[in-house]
Amino acid sequence: MKLRNRGISHNDAKLGVALFRRGHRRLELTDDGRHLASAVAAAIAGIVEAVEALRAPRRRQVLAVTTTPGLASLWLIPRLSDFVATHPGIDVRIDATLTARAMAADGFDLAIRYLTVDNTAGQPLFPESVLPLCAPALLARGRPPLKTAADLHAHTLLQMEVAPGTGMPLEWESWLSAHGLPELQPRSVVTFSSYNEVIAAVLEGQGVALGRRPLIDGLLRQRKLVAPFGDIKQTAKAYFVVTDAASRARPAVRAMEEWLHIQARRTTTPEAA
Repeated sequence: MKLRNRGISHNDAKLGVALFRRGHRRLELTDDGRHLASAVAAAIAGIVEAVEALRAPRRRQVLAVTTTPGLASLWLIPRLSDFVATHPGIDVRIDATLTARAMAADGFDLAIRYLTVDNTAGQPLFPESVLPLCAPALLARGRPPLKTAADLHAHTLLQMEVAPGTGMPLEWESWLSAHGLPELQPRSVVTFSSYNEVIAAVLEGQGVALGRRPLIDGLLRQRKLVAPFGDIKQTAKAYFVVTDAASRARPAVRAMEEWLHIQARRTTTPEAA
């Protein structure tokens, strides 16, 4: 006669311990059984988490930079592919505006700002100098001549408007006064709201503009623009990198800071490139 095993512990043949007890119409885990079940559940959860991490895209870092339209289009954007290529996983947002953004309030990590050289906010990037520029075709015409600064009286001068309330003279007024020609009257003056528009007009051969170095150095190297008499004048302005204090703790922000200064050194010392 066989005895029924109801109420008796059942041993696992390989473990040598009872994992459950058979009760009335149900099984109950022993302490060892509960311990093993907990360990198995934790292991399965870890596997699921690892699989989900592999399936889901890695969390990306977003880096927000604000600067002037001129610096963005003429200097930053032509170089930006280098940063993107060497820093995968960092998404860059560029804000090009003449409005000085509030860093933390407007959600920006870095700003490249156009300030006076004695400014103490931020780290100097590079100084600015200016010189007259025109399209090669305008210079090649030879009529009217464009050999000296005095010849500007027969040409159209292109410039950017001055921000209201700054008290600064228009670009050409300052340059002409510094070259002993404060009374010079050009054929005409065309004033634009941004430096991008000035450069677009001078590239089309519509007149002579003051080129801001080093922003326009690439156009000079490519011979898209030429300096008719190459008279360079240092200005009282420079570009500075301003970093939000809280953002500096982020590796992506520090990487962008370092990259900007490397690019600036290559700009001002081309042989270092």
